[in-house]
Amino acid sequence: MAKNLLIVESPAKAKTINKYLGKDFTVLASYGHVRDLVPKEGAVDPDNHFAMRYALIERNEKHVDAIAKAAKSAEHLYLATDPDREGEAISWHIAEILRERGLLENRTLERVVFTEITPRAIKEAMTRPRAIAEPLVDAQQARRALDYLVGFNLSPVLWRKVQRGLSAGRVQSPALRMIVEREEEIEAFIAREYWTIEAEVAHPSQAFNSRLIKLDGKKVEQFTLTNETDAHSARDRISKAADGVLQVTDVTSKERKRRPSPPFITSTLQQEAARKLGFTTRRTMQVAQKLYEGLDIGAEGSVGLITYMRTDSVNLSQDAIVEIRDVIARDFGTRAVPDKPNAYTTKSKNAQEAHEAIRPSSALRTPASVAKYLPDDERRLYELIWKRAIASQMVPATLNTVSVDLAAGSEHSFRVSGTTVVDPGFLAVYEEGKDTKTAEDDEEGRKLPAMKTGDRLPLNRVIADQHFTEPPPRFSEASLVKTLEEYGIGRPSTYASIIATLLARKYVDLDNRRFKPTDVGRAVAKFLSAHFTQYVDYDFTAKLEDELDAVSRGEEAWVPLMERFWSPFKKLVEDKKDNIDRTDAGSVRVLGLDPKSGRQVSARIGKFGPLVQIGTSEEEEKPQFASLRPGQSIYSISLEDSLELFKLPRDLGEDKGEKVSVGIGRFGAFAKRGATYASLAKEDDPYAITLERAVELIEQKEEIARNRIIKSFEGSDIQVLNGRYGPYISDGKLNGRIPKDREPASLTLAEVTQMMADTGKPMRKGFGKKVAKKVVSKKVAKTAGEAPAKKATKSAGAATKKTAKKATKKTATKKSAAKKATKTVARKVVAKAAARPAPELDDTPF
Repeated sequence: MAKNLLIVESPAKAKTINKYLGKDFTVLASYGHVRDLVPKEGAVDPDNHFAMRYALIERNEKHVDAIAKAAKSAEHLYLATDPDREGEAISWHIAEILRERGLLENRTLERVVFTEITPRAIKEAMTRPRAIAEPLVDAQQARRALDYLVGFNLSPVLWRKVQRGLSAGRVQSPALRMIVEREEEIEAFIAREYWTIEAEVAHPSQAFNSRLIKLDGKKVEQFTLTNETDAHSARDRISKAADGVLQVTDVTSKERKRRPSPPFITSTLQQEAARKLGFTTRRTMQVAQKLYEGLDIGAEGSVGLITYMRTDSVNLSQDAIVEIRDVIARDFGTRAVPDKPNAYTTKSKNAQEAHEAIRPSSALRTPASVAKYLPDDERRLYELIWKRAIASQMVPATLNTVSVDLAAGSEHSFRVSGTTVVDPGFLAVYEEGKDTKTAEDDEEGRKLPAMKTGDRLPLNRVIADQHFTEPPPRFSEASLVKTLEEYGIGRPSTYASIIATLLARKYVDLDNRRFKPTDVGRAVAKFLSAHFTQYVDYDFTAKLEDELDAVSRGEEAWVPLMERFWSPFKKLVEDKKDNIDRTDAGSVRVLGLDPKSGRQVSARIGKFGPLVQIGTSEEEEKPQFASLRPGQSIYSISLEDSLELFKLPRDLGEDKGEKVSVGIGRFGAFAKRGATYASLAKEDDPYAITLERAVELIEQKEEIARNRIIKSFEGSDIQVLNGRYGPYISDGKLNGRIPKDREPASLTLAEVTQMMADTGKPMRKGFGKKVAKKVVSKKVAKTAGEAPAKKATKSAGAATKKTAKKATKKTATKKSAAKKATKTVARKVVAKAAARPAPELDDTPF
């Protein structure tokens, strides 16, 4: 074993770096985070200076053990996890685990940081090791503790007041509020009619259209003409006054410069990748991670192609600037290189995440030179990053805008503008994308024919067009990230996880790549906005982020920050638990009275989702329920439409002597004949489906059932069955796999019995991830007058190992009994967890 051990986060990075450092180094990966808070209440103890109980993450235990084993024979240990708060925290956790196992005695342990994975950057970083940055660790711990306390205290309130299984997150919730408020703004929007008038000019060398800017001697505004009568009257007056000719009254030409955008930071990369490549934020970060960690590009082998992708700094290193300027001069000429490098100002107050913008690790690696080695996603994203970085250090583009005014008589006037590129500058490489198109965009690139004052141009015709104002658009991933960044909500590394959480919890749907809140999402947002106003307030959330940044810079202690947050938050949670009526939780909307029964009709969130209800729980007669149809919402459904829903189940008639009906159940619309249920297809409307179509679906279902059994065996419960994903074996309790090279119908009883013994698994699948089982340590706040806790008490992990050693001495019979008992306990634990689902903690980029 080598005398030097270097620890990184990912195996891809480890493989690349191992080649650079040589035989004196062993490079191992932690595979991300190695510990997390224990997944139960009490993991953060506010009464003990917010002491935090950690457990090894089960899937990474073997990697931790490998690191510990290598550390035993190494003399020098280096922690080279990512250069941000999360990476610093991972290094701290690894150091704590090694310390607890007694593996740091007589060994040096140092932290090294690099923002690109190239031989030069790695070797340079190794000459400048440092200690673990405690302020960065404290900031990450505080963020984790805040998210945990919000999740485990606020989510149960949602379970009681809105719907079981919901979750609320510290940063997720303000983002959800943002999406819901935009939806409500769209619903409340009232379109206004307006008309525009254009002149179709028949210039001898090039026809063009010009817009009306003056009517009857007055400036034309958006709502000058608001109906067809006025618009057509104005059109006719203009046509009469012009008498077939427009006269040029003014020609202006203005030259301007457009500067390039700065190189990418995390948020702008996510936005541009969404606009130009159609990538989600998560996909962008996954692809960028691969580019950063290293890909094989032929003669050079595996090399990191970009710098670290979690950053809010727009700075470039001096070496990078020199290389980029050389590439610009080589490929675009010296005229494209500015006299001095372009400098950009970082908007973030805390641009410390990686200290440099996202750029190619070497500008000499052009997209064309590496394209054949890269998968399509990696190739496209690398090209985007390379072009943006190169363009950022080029000269501005020079644009010339020409505007021409054309008179129609003495009282009316039109204007046409065109913008041409005099010198493309950086536009020869890259132009930033836009979410919406503007009038200026229409002008750009339009070259007008030569005109001068006094010219008389033929007027072909005057056109009046009707328009309606449009509501603000729903958020796309790009515009949501941009808005979150503008408000200071979240940080670069959290945007992808915020969006992923909202989608995973089904608080929002993506409709044509735009976020639309679900009814459940709206109910959660309304409830939190009404009763936990401060904690979904944009300014409050941004201020808290600023305070966490101050902790990361060592300007503020993390425990006082936690105390300021926790005391009022806990008090409010306790108050709201008992003082909010379920009908006042933003998820119940009274629609009116049922004309038949006179009972109240309401739309609400039920146990299994949105529904409408006739009657109330307080009445003696039980309420009636009906699920909503696709596209319907409890926040917009009318009384009339809600009453239509109670027409189900519908009797369609009889077939084969049995009644055929259609209805909607927990899992969607279905047709039923006797004891057979068949799901309706997406295109089938339960309110309009015919008897013939329903019978067709039922017959298909019964045909599948008849063909489900491939083979049975006398005296055995094991059957060979056709399943959704292919043939398999089952005895009603366990399911087993069939080898791909075996013909299912030819299997014998002995063969399936052996297969079941080898591959059989319980039919009832798990309810979620396994809980971590080893409590390792606590991080305890340092307070005045107290000595910091240097070592944790004897860990449960150590006890577990001793127990495991003793267990190896047990007999096979006792092992079997213990195994059965463990399974029984595990089932109970899982069942209990399913009955009370753990809240999801957001704002965690791992």
